[in-house]
Amino acid sequence: MILNAQSDPKARALAKSKKPKKFNVISNGWNFAFTVILLLVSLLMLMPLALVIIVSFSSEASIARVGYSLAPIEWTLEGYAYLFKVGDQVLASYEITIIHTALGTVMSLFVMTMYSYVIAQRNFVHRKFFTWILFFTMLFSGGLVPHYIMNVRYLHIDDSLWIFLLPGLVSAYNVIILRTFITSTIPDTLFEAARIDGANHFRIYFSIVLPLFKAGIATIALFNVVNRWNDWFTGMLYIKNPALIPIQTMLKNIQDNIEFLKQNAEVAGTPDGLQLLNSLPDQNLRMACTVIVIVPILCAYPFFQRYFVQGLTVGSVKG
Repeated sequence: MILNAQSDPKARALAKSKKPKKFNVISNGWNFAFTVILLLVSLLMLMPLALVIIVSFSSEASIARVGYSLAPIEWTLEGYAYLFKVGDQVLASYEITIIHTALGTVMSLFVMTMYSYVIAQRNFVHRKFFTWILFFTMLFSGGLVPHYIMNVRYLHIDDSLWIFLLPGLVSAYNVIILRTFITSTIPDTLFEAARIDGANHFRIYFSIVLPLFKAGIATIALFNVVNRWNDWFTGMLYIKNPALIPIQTMLKNIQDNIEFLKQNAEVAGTPDGLQLLNSLPDQNLRMACTVIVIVPILCAYPFFQRYFVQGLTVGSVKG
């Protein structure tokens, strides 16, 4: 016997539940309006980047006359040409920056993910103690002078690659984020099932935690890459060897030297000094420095972006 959907209460309730709710449906008009709004917001966000790139190709004379403009009057490469006059140093600085950014990020992620995995285990007796030690470092710090004395007098890692790697190896804030990520996304039953099957902590860490942890690792990796890439203070404070000067420190030194020459009245008062000052780029050089610094990060960001939206524990819990 075929039941009539109109007379069956269950059939009517099921049909009613399948109908899209009014508040969950966007009309074509509002869909178009939201698309236009988001497009305008995206363009507004891209305008500062476009302005930086355009000004880096603008001449100093046009910048002095009309200021920053999206429609430059005179195009020039003098800012980039001045940078690449020290081409060997630029390449060496790029090389050391890429090395310490990539290697330091891998080392930091390895240490921080292992630390976060340990303090995320509810059956670990001393987890609160090690969490408290981690949190204590966020509230109190020795300061710059003890930091410098430790690195130079005791560890002897100044003027070496290790000065970029060891001091920033662990970030307490990032470890807490990773710990929270593990406890909120990976169920304890998965760890318990692995231990019942005979897996030790290293097997659980490499075979279960890391594969399910890609989105959290990618997020912290992006933060770490940006911080290490933009670090100029470490190179200024500890590095004397030109081969170890990172790109950020090198560009800051170039800008500081030009600023000193422009503000030094004694140099500017001589004919050679005036000729030198007139030949030095200023604003377009600053923007050229900005461009060559942000391009690698812009290229690296899409690599991390694809991990942000991935599911983490779908199908991972044993039945």
